[in-house]
Amino acid sequence: MKPKALVLQAHGTNRDLDVMDALTLAGADAVGIPLKELHARSTLFRDFQLLVLPGGFSYADALGAGKLLAVDLITYFADEISAFVDLGKPVIGICNGFQALVKSGILPDAQSDGQVTLTFNRQGHFECRWVTIKPISRTCIWTKELSGNIACPVAHGEGNFQTTEIVPLSSFINNDQIALAYIHVDGSPANGAYPANPNGSILDIAGICNPQGNVLGLMPHPENHIYMWQHPRHTRGEQSGSGLKLFENGVRYATQV
Repeated sequence: MKPKALVLQAHGTNRDLDVMDALTLAGADAVGIPLKELHARSTLFRDFQLLVLPGGFSYADALGAGKLLAVDLITYFADEISAFVDLGKPVIGICNGFQALVKSGILPDAQSDGQVTLTFNRQGHFECRWVTIKPISRTCIWTKELSGNIACPVAHGEGNFQTTEIVPLSSFINNDQIALAYIHVDGSPANGAYPANPNGSILDIAGICNPQGNVLGLMPHPENHIYMWQHPRHTRGEQSGSGLKLFENGVRYATQV
């Protein structure tokens, strides 16, 4: 049977249909459920093998990008999400979903609340452009064994990933939690250079995972490059870098949990 993927829909979510399309192509049965319905029936979480927090501007990014959605997660669904993560089920938060995972303390782990952040882009403005990202982590179930880089767009104003002394960068390196990194189109490291690194994230971090590897958060939108014709240079013959492989990894893992 196909694994069932729960796609959370908050007010302001706008990439839910895109990610449901990606999950369907990857072999999952994707279902979008509004948070209002989950408030009334939180036990629905138990019916799913995969959890997705899609991109957008949840609650109009009031109080900060993803902040109010994070409050929702830790106030109403803390037990359900903790159980989901502890069981090893795959979870992915994309862009606004990543921001919510970080600001709720779900990423990088349950003890990290407030010790890492996604803050304002170094350039001081909203970034909407295509980037190239490289899979790094071999612990992360979403990225391990991926060959080749992923080309996809970013669309955010607060994607600058930074750490503190309490949760130092060395811990992410030692625990293999750097899942994805921004690189140049030719595959060379971005080394902080704009626009290859669109937001100034430390070590060019585009996505991180939890120590167990089943929870991934990333700022770019791989769900917006799952068809050949979505690549901005597809008419010139460029077809590589599909984001579909990332979702296929998650769906494949969901069938084994």
